[in-house]
Formats: sequence, structure tokens, C-alpha cells
Amino acid sequence: MPLTVEEIREQKIRSGYTAQQLSELSGVPLGTVQKILGGTTKAPRRETLLALERALTGTGVLRKGGATYGTQMPAGAGVLREGGVAYGTQMSAGSNRNILKEGASVYGIPGKKQGEYTLEDYYALPDEQRVELIDGVFYDMSSPTSTHQILACQIYYQLAGFVDRKGGSCLPLLSPMDVQLDCDDRTMVQPDVLIICDRSKVRRRVVYGAPDLIMEILSRSTRRKDLGIKMGKYMAAGVREYWVIYPEQKKIVVYDFEHEEVPAVYGDTDQVPVGIWNGACRVDFRKIFELVALYETDEQGDE
Repeated sequence: MPLTVEEIREQKIRSGYTAQQLSELSGVPLGTVQKILGGTTKAPRRETLLALERALTGTGVLRKGGATYGTQMPAGAGVLREGGVAYGTQMSAGSNRNILKEGASVYGIPGKKQGEYTLEDYYALPDEQRVELIDGVFYDMSSPTSTHQILACQIYYQLAGFVDRKGGSCLPLLSPMDVQLDCDDRTMVQPDVLIICDRSKVRRRVVYGAPDLIMEILSRSTRRKDLGIKMGKYMAAGVREYWVIYPEQKKIVVYDFEHEEVPAVYGDTDQVPVGIWNGACRVDFRKIFELVALYETDEQGDE
């Protein structure tokens, strides 16, 4: 039998993990972890509890840029790199709480630091500087590789083809497309592929509010952000379905936020059903990865 919710809470306190770190270790979406620990989810699924238990009692230790979570470390230990920007991972003596601080300002905006940026600052950046703004923090976005672009374009092509054949109000979109996720001035993201079924959210400059479905294609520079920070933001904002595509492992993980189902895992030969369309559309990843394979031999990137 898995640990009870109360036992998981106690184990979490003893380990020193934050909900964010527990989410990264277990693979359980951050929003689900928060709901379970906060008591909002009254009857969590057995598989979810087992995943949390393995994360809390296993021998593995989560490491980020040389910093070990769950142990006491002197201040200033470790550096965490996200999208090419270096942050100091500072921990006070006797504390397990990580504080991310920007190593140096690279955005040319005087008088502000990470956590204080707004959409005004976002729009003031040069057009060629691609970033995402999440809760007042800028995250650099590296140039995508050919593998990334083939995956994104081919997924979009299949989704758009389905809409063309079947009709309806849903609109597939492809990055770069600004999404003002929380309808505030502190967050602007650019998902790789998205579907909007309420077309009133599509404005001249942005998508205003949560898309129905979001897909992110992982790279080494975006892995932590896509699996941790952005996953939690997407769930909290009301995104119904979230796909994470792993190019190297040729794996697709589908999170059904709407029904809080255990994530479904698919491979490179599968036809993956689109949940928001009740499976009427299936993305054929065999075709997509066969095309990717034609260009993989000379790939020189971080995919």
C-alpha cells in the first residue's frame, strides 16, 4: 500500500523538498502535488501516491547545477542555469529553501531585477531577443533546432488538417505566438504548439488567457522550465491538456489536467489521441519521427 496523504506530508517536511522539487522528482504535475498536499484532492489516485512515495523514499537525489536539494548547504552553493542565464542558488545555513537570484542583468532595464519585470519591460526588449516572462522573471529562449521545428510544424500540420476537414471553432497555432496566460502584466509565454477553442481569446497581438491544449518540445535548455515552472502555470491557468514531447527519447507524455488523470506515455510509433477532441483526432508520430530521422544524422544542437 502506498503512503497516506498525511504520511506523504510528514515525509515531505522531513526531506525538505518544496512542492516544485517533489513534482520534478516524481513526474506528478505541480498543481496536482499542491492539491494533494493542501487537501483539495480528497481521494488521490493510487498511482499518483506511489509516484510521490518513490520520490520521497528513493535513493536518488535531485541535483541542479551542482546544488543538492533536500540537504543543508552553505549560502552561495551551486549555480542553476536556465536558458543560458546564470543564477546563484543560495541557501542559508540550516535552511532547505532555494532562492533564485539573477547573476547579472542582461536585459538593459535599470532599477529592476528578476521577479519585478512586467509586460512593459517585455515589449521594450529588442525584437531579436526571445524571452518568456513568468511571474515577473525573464527566461531566455534559445534558437530551436531543426528537429524541434520539424516536430512542431508536423504536429501543427496534422491538427490544422483535422480542423479543415471537420470544421469547428478550435484554432491550432504555432510558436512564436505570445500567450498572456494569466491575463495580467507579469506573465507572457510562447508554447510550441497550442489549440484555442474560444476564438475571442485570439487578439491581434496575443492569445489572452489559457489555451485548451498546449504542447512543448523539450530541449536541455528548457527541460526544467517546461516540466516544472510552466507545467504548474498551465494547470493553474486552466489549460485542459498538456503534451510534453521528448525528441531524444522519442516519447510523448500527455497530461489530462481537466480530469486529473495519471499521465499517459506514448512512443514514436503511436497515434496519440487529442483528449480535448475526445480522441477524434490522433497525431501520427510514426510519420513525424520518420521525417525527423532523415535529418538527425547531422543534428548539432541541444535536442
